[in-house]
Amino acid sequence: MRFAPIALGFALVLTPAAVMAQAAPAPAAAADPAALAGAAQAAKFKTDQTTIGDIMDNPAATAVVKKYLPDMFANEQINMARGMTLKAIQQYSADTVTDKVLASIDADFAKLAK
Repeated sequence: MRFAPIALGFALVLTPAAVMAQAAPAPAAAADPAALAGAAQAAKFKTDQTTIGDIMDNPAATAVVKKYLPDMFANEQINMARGMTLKAIQQYSADTVTDKVLASIDADFAKLAK
């Protein structure tokens, strides 16, 4: 069970953003996360407490995370990390999942309450 998060972490670290960007079409204009389903619930989410599974199951929270980590949910191994937090994933992808990115995600989660 410990190997799954490590595999995801390596996949996130070893997959260059430029390569992933070439494989995916340009993202369409994102809808306002506050207007999406689950916004009130996502306003209580925290990157060090909320699981990736809960974020993935909430459209508003997913939109917030995709703003800062656009390739996170495109990774085919993401389901293996559903029980982890974004903060826990940071140890495997510290160059992408930085403290600044996590703080920005937390701030955007909090804005969903308004």
